[in-house]
Amino acid sequence: MSERAVGHDGMSGRAVGHGARWVRTAHAEWTKLRTLHSTWWFLAALVLTMVAVSALTTGTLRAGDCAALRTCEEDTVKLSLTGVWVAQAVALLFGALAVSSEYGTGTIRTTLTAIPSRWRMLAAKAVVVGGLVAAAAAVGVFGSLYAGRELVLAAGFTPAAGYPAIGLGDGPTLRAAAGSFLYVVLVALLGLGLGTALRDTAGALTAGFLLLYGFPLVAALLTDPDWVEAAQRIAPASAGLSVLATRNLDALPIGPWAGLGVAAAWAGALLVVGWGVLRGRDV
Repeated sequence: MSERAVGHDGMSGRAVGHGARWVRTAHAEWTKLRTLHSTWWFLAALVLTMVAVSALTTGTLRAGDCAALRTCEEDTVKLSLTGVWVAQAVALLFGALAVSSEYGTGTIRTTLTAIPSRWRMLAAKAVVVGGLVAAAAAVGVFGSLYAGRELVLAAGFTPAAGYPAIGLGDGPTLRAAAGSFLYVVLVALLGLGLGTALRDTAGALTAGFLLLYGFPLVAALLTDPDWVEAAQRIAPASAGLSVLATRNLDALPIGPWAGLGVAAAWAGALLVVGWGVLRGRDV
């Protein structure tokens, strides 16, 4: 009886000790990012870019531009979230710099000395980076939808014209908002994976921009419609940003949640590659 109790207490002690190490590692990563002024500038830029671009795009919309108002196919929610397409660049940069900057300054040696478990270090970075970007993305998405709601009403896209007001009480709008929020976080984690794998800011950003912006551009240049659709289904941005759509979903190359799953697969795969590189090298 007493041996079982001792065994149980020993297992509990190991579990508590393991959990405490995770908490300390996450706290260390949080402290590093929190004390950098650039962190807050990046997060502010993410919010402002998302809201400003969304408002600028939506502000140019006019109901009178439609040949027939009631048959106009404008997706006002998607237009209100256009800023996500630009803000993803800020999220990518923030995620990549979270680790590549340590390689640039050489402080990665100190980090790995203090945290011998490279898996725990990378996972803690992912949690902290993801959490910070999630907070900023939530503010940016809410601000974009609020600005879009006011601007599309002023443009004549009113409930009387067959366009429900933009609000999170509407299922498709809520899905687009949640999906946009998750997509931006995934892009930051994608950047973290690239930064860990390449250990160089310029290289990580080049690869990231090619994935997010170059891949869709190349896909658009293909002449075979089947190849175009296939490329759009596997590109992280083309697939992931399908979650913004709330109308004409049948015309999308991939469904909203399935597209977000593709973006998640890219982020997860690159984090695994980054961990493999991190584990296989001395520094």
